[in-house]
Amino acid sequence: MPEGSVSAPPVDVPTDRDELPVSVWATAQTSPAAQRKGRYVPESTAHPAKMLPAVAAHAIEHYTRPGEVVLDPMCGIGTTLVEAIDLGRRAVGVEYEPHWVDVTRTNLEFARERGYDHDGQVVRGDARQLAKLLPERYVGQVALVVTSPPYGPSVHGLVSTDREAGVDKVSKRHYRYGSALDRGNLANIGHHRLLAGFTRILTACSRVLRPGGYVTITVRPWREHAELIDLPSQVIACGAAAGLVPVERCVALLARVAETDLVARGSFFQRDFIRKQRDAGLPLHLIAHEDVIVFRKAVNCGPVEGLRRGAVRGRAVARDEYGAIGPGRWAA
Repeated sequence: MPEGSVSAPPVDVPTDRDELPVSVWATAQTSPAAQRKGRYVPESTAHPAKMLPAVAAHAIEHYTRPGEVVLDPMCGIGTTLVEAIDLGRRAVGVEYEPHWVDVTRTNLEFARERGYDHDGQVVRGDARQLAKLLPERYVGQVALVVTSPPYGPSVHGLVSTDREAGVDKVSKRHYRYGSALDRGNLANIGHHRLLAGFTRILTACSRVLRPGGYVTITVRPWREHAELIDLPSQVIACGAAAGLVPVERCVALLARVAETDLVARGSFFQRDFIRKQRDAGLPLHLIAHEDVIVFRKAVNCGPVEGLRRGAVRGRAVARDEYGAIGPGRWAA
């Protein structure tokens, strides 16, 4: 990324979420395993909802400069943190489950052993208490938040096969974030409480963001008893309620772009679910992308006023004053 930047002229961003500019991110040209090989410790595999490294890296490259601070308030195995320090940024994460905190620290140490010694740390705690958890030096200094809310075990998990007694039995493992009885984990509470909790987290993130800072959230629709839950639109509402301005709604591919089509990389359980639903007469398709919702913290006015006027700088094609690429282009 060049050190200089081109100031973009102010333009209006549509307040109608259906009119948000869109970019397509080609983030699955190599498999998830290939993206993590040699860069993440084997214990990382067990996490049920790992962010694709290329998705985190793309957001970091396009919305920050080297040396700036990247935050993930629900960092899991530390994908955002690892990708940030590999790209020369500083990184801080918060994670609720002690086991994943340990895995994140191991992944950060692994990155340092590869020669990436930028500032990176993880704090154990509930992201809804972000203001109490983050060291004071990060307040107002975060350039980018990259995160994803927990959702739907139907899209998570690893395959186990039991072939004892000559019987093939497929079962599912590693599809929970932690103890199912722990209601402090957002993954274990009801859908509406999840949205309320995520709004609290985004509100706390807004307070530590610098003016003009970005928030990128990876999320996908998911099905509950065959009914589609439009979680991306609900997340846009959460961000707006937290005082953030939606500026883009992008597509991060989970399928490889081939010469004439997309090559899906769905998990066994996703494919099995689709097959069963089609057998039952419901013509579902394998999910080949995640939505990436991009918000921005207002620069020169309060967030509510900025939303009302739609006066946000974030739709220009050139890099803006913070070095970020504007929306509306294919991103490899």
